[in-house]
Amino acid sequence: MLKPYPKYKETPALWLNSIPNHWESHKIRELFVERSEKVSDKDYSPLSVSKAGVVPQIATVAKTNNGDNRKLVIKGDFVINSRSDRRGSSGISNYDGSVSLINIVLKPRSFVNGRYMHYLLKSHYFIEEFYRNGRGIVADLWTTRYTEMKSIYLPVPSIEEQDQIVRFLDWKLAKINKLIQAKKKQIALLTEYRKATIDNVIMYGINPHANRKESGVIWLGEIPSHWSVMKLKRICRINASITSQLEKYSLEDYVVFLPMENISSDGKIDCCEKRKLKDVRNGFSSFAKNDVIVAKITPCFENGKGACLDTLETNIGFGTTELIVLRANEKVLPRYLYMITQLQQFRIEGANVMTGSAGQKRVPSSFISNFELGIPSIAEQSEILEYLDNRLAKFDKLYETLNREIELLTEYRIRLISDVVTGKVDVRDIEIPEYEGDSDETIDGEIDDNIVLEEEGGEMEVE
Repeated sequence: MLKPYPKYKETPALWLNSIPNHWESHKIRELFVERSEKVSDKDYSPLSVSKAGVVPQIATVAKTNNGDNRKLVIKGDFVINSRSDRRGSSGISNYDGSVSLINIVLKPRSFVNGRYMHYLLKSHYFIEEFYRNGRGIVADLWTTRYTEMKSIYLPVPSIEEQDQIVRFLDWKLAKINKLIQAKKKQIALLTEYRKATIDNVIMYGINPHANRKESGVIWLGEIPSHWSVMKLKRICRINASITSQLEKYSLEDYVVFLPMENISSDGKIDCCEKRKLKDVRNGFSSFAKNDVIVAKITPCFENGKGACLDTLETNIGFGTTELIVLRANEKVLPRYLYMITQLQQFRIEGANVMTGSAGQKRVPSSFISNFELGIPSIAEQSEILEYLDNRLAKFDKLYETLNREIELLTEYRIRLISDVVTGKVDVRDIEIPEYEGDSDETIDGEIDDNIVLEEEGGEMEVE
């Protein structure tokens, strides 16, 4: 177990109670030089600043029209996003390039280890102090400028101790990263097995001894002989109206509103957002309780976004226009209809017939209308759903366990970095063995799913 240093002293750093007795305190301006040279992204490749650090700008990033007015970044510079809604987006750059003006670019002076500063300035304690020194009207518009940042005091050990801290953290984080990646692989395997379970049961039933017949659907093959092959338009209505239900509501009544972010890929919906009927009755998708919704736009369709609305908190609702709404008739249970939309073949075939430009492709409702599958009786659908519920509950329990373990490892990683770089624990005499792994992935976590250009947005040991 890691131990504290023998002696501590007070520090002018307001965000720290104390530092080891032999460490120094220096203002940021004494440790870095601000780099403010303006360049064009035609001459210097655009970089994105995310929680994963400084990375080449990815293809899906929101583009700026101000490419000739960017800040120069040289390999080894530390870059931090100044805006509070991008908290933790920072890191040492491994690239020459350019970043948007909302970022602060710092060149480390020769007597500091850039990697030590990388760990220190990405630590939880510093991130909170950095934004505390900013200003703004509301939290998500809070900005910290270099003029406010430069007077923050940092704890600075000797260069030799900085080097040892970096070696220690690189070693420990490589091990933590390896554990996290192993658990993520387990989750990926579980996800594939879950999909295969749904496919097998919905396409072929739960009785392996049932008599079979050719379905006549090329990709489907044989199905139970007592099932009927039908197109979905025979068992549900596509984008059915809610006009009759509207008569029971006044324009001032609140109804559930589902933006895309409140619809998951595992069938869950978040009903927390409610709006007055008068504000949503025009210009949005409409649906009723027990309808099935399918996201039609890429990549939401391919990712399986959709749900059976049996848990909708109001009898009618509205949401993003990027939905196709299915209403089950007497031949299918709503939840069984939802499971059909979760078939991998349904997603593959739908993706193949999408129309529209890149990034804006959509599945036509005609695809869903004409999708063919073997359909059992209502009674057998109910048996299949009960069987699936039991099987999927076991998957969900395993998911919960693995995600909790990843959460604990991530919390430990954050705490370890902060404790080591601020001198709460002493790693000077720890011998670092040879090891395999990459610490960088664990310093910063995953690359942001929705990365954008921000134009003026108990002890736990790892043995």
